[in-house]
Amino acid sequence: MKTIQTRFGEVEYDPENLLYFPAGMIGFPTLHEFIVMPNKKEGPLFWIQSVDEPEIAFVLTDPSNFFPKYHVAPDESEKNSLNITADDDCYILSVVTVPPDQKITLNLAAPILFSPKTNRAIQTILEHGDYKSKTPLPS
Repeated sequence: MKTIQTRFGEVEYDPENLLYFPAGMIGFPTLHEFIVMPNKKEGPLFWIQSVDEPEIAFVLTDPSNFFPKYHVAPDESEKNSLNITADDDCYILSVVTVPPDQKITLNLAAPILFSPKTNRAIQTILEHGDYKSKTPLPS
């Protein structure tokens, strides 16, 4: 086990369980290793904490909780980056933004594809479609 000092205090983690982004995240290409923080509250939101830069963390969610028709499937190059085949599970996640006015948005234009089999994730940009990077939650 290892520990890092974060905005959540001292966090202990198992390096074997890290979430690995081979190409980093959009705007953060040097951040590759993240801890999935345990949920302290019930609900659809959770944090990932950077191990590379402990002051950086992101809130994520499964966008289908809010947008049931939202669907993204990895293409062949994305499957290769995740080290998965067509038969492996791939989950879609969205970065959540909570601004000071509390009008929460999801980034549906740049979803995160996550493979539980390999613990790898990539963030991709959807080039076609009407999805926005700051999609408000439905009323």
